[in-house]
Amino acid sequence: HEIRTPLASIKGFVETLRGAARDDPAVQDEFLSDIEKNADRLTALVDDLLDLSAIESGKRRPNLVEVSLLDLVREVCADLQPAADRRRVTIEVAGKGWESVRADATQMRQVLTNLIDNAIKFNKDGGRAAVSAAGDGKVLTVSVADTGAGIPAEDQPRVFERFYRVDKARSRELGGTGLGLSIVKHIVEAHGGFVTVAGSSGQGSTFSFTVPLNPAPPA
Repeated sequence: HEIRTPLASIKGFVETLRGAARDDPAVQDEFLSDIEKNADRLTALVDDLLDLSAIESGKRRPNLVEVSLLDLVREVCADLQPAADRRRVTIEVAGKGWESVRADATQMRQVLTNLIDNAIKFNKDGGRAAVSAAGDGKVLTVSVADTGAGIPAEDQPRVFERFYRVDKARSRELGGTGLGLSIVKHIVEAHGGFVTVAGSSGQGSTFSFTVPLNPAPPA
């Protein structure tokens, strides 16, 4: 369904361009723009599917190095600041509680980008996204909280399933592939950690993941 929908849209637009819209430049521009959006959506979907397949099959095993997640968070927030500005969402990063971990920097950046981007996209206009960390000597827990609509309790156990969307129409409108949280889950688990979601409908959401401070060597 996720692939058929944009393909059907592209086919329909092409058929219209060949027919009634052939001599109407304004309609042509509109339809070409829609074709481009659907092609971009398919590209993002294929990229995420390839990522997920590589992670699940073990072909993208974490390359563990010393990583400052606080530095990564600040870089990701800087990259996403324009999107936050468009929604008037304030991003707050707690400066305390962080510890360096041994992790794959590229994969951790992907996790943080997915979670912080979601905290912006699914927030309310003028809302807040807060990133914080806390260590207990064994694991570092990173949390990303938003002030959006929240996730109903019955949906929370399923949000990490591939293609599961709480608000299907809004997710597609915002360009989501439905695979981001599944990728987050698999990357975190490949590092020996776990990911959770908390909150309630109308009260915002908090996504948290753990990274072991001293991960066991890969088998």
